[in-house]
Amino acid sequence: MTIMDPIGDMFTRIRNGQLRSLSKVEIPSSTFRLKILEVLKNEGFITNFYIEKKENNKANLIVDLKYYEGMPVIKEIKRVSKPGRRVYSRATSIPRIQNGLGLAIISTNKGVMSDIEARKNNIGGEIICRVF
Repeated sequence: MTIMDPIGDMFTRIRNGQLRSLSKVEIPSSTFRLKILEVLKNEGFITNFYIEKKENNKANLIVDLKYYEGMPVIKEIKRVSKPGRRVYSRATSIPRIQNGLGLAIISTNKGVMSDIEARKNNIGGEIICRVF
């Protein structure tokens, strides 16, 4: 089965795993998904992730979900730029998520980074998602 929106699928797997209070979720691997998970880990929204090799030269990403006092750390993870409608932003107009408490993940020409790093480096790009 082909996935039309692989990044949206990754966010849905994370959301569904947290609704069921799972400790880990399994996601098909790609370098772009790996970069997004690195940003989520650096900002403290997930505990860890690692690559698990499968047969037929396929790999999966295993994501350790993070909970605080039994509640998921990620309250909301929402895709902003979709395959049918790309959303781009300049460095000066990158949105603040929940007045700075949340996070926007941005794909720039310098790589995938958080909104804080993009503002600091004065780089705009495609807004991938918002996390709170």
